Amino acid sequence: MEKILVIHPEKCVGCGSCELGCSFKQEETFNPSKSRVTVLRWLRESLSVPLTCLQCDEPACEKVCMVGAISKDAKSGLVSVDEETCVGCRLCVSACPFGGMNYDLEAKRVYKCNLCDGEPECAELCPTDALEFQPASESLVNRKKDLARRFTEIYKELM
Repeated sequence: MEKILVIHPEKCVGCGSCELGCSFKQEETFNPSKSRVTVLRWLRESLSVPLTCLQCDEPACEKVCMVGAISKDAKSGLVSVDEETCVGCRLCVSACPFGGMNYDLEAKRVYKCNLCDGEPECAELCPTDALEFQPASESLVNRKKDLARRFTEIYKELM
């Protein structure tokens, strides 16, 4: 993987700039429900975490796709959905442990982060650098995996 999207939850202020920028770039509307990044907010705990597809090494979404509409590019690491092949069963939405897959009820299709074809709008617009698109390194990839594990633990505690 050449570059990866790195999430720094400790820097997130919950402003929603990433959600609005993403929805506008991808869907030409300022609508967080159409965004491929979602900011989870726990106001009581003063905690905000931007979440999007983590482009997993072994994507659960790809494994459960019965029609082979989801694939991972070996060179770029991008997990993508072939909209022509997808039947909209939403198994991938249920399988993603991080909520990185979404379903559009109006369009009747799944959608996920495509890293804006190498220029993620969410990282570009984040005023606190809670989202950064950086060259992949072993330490960043390990940090990303550690964050995923920690987030799973925090999420279980809060729920």
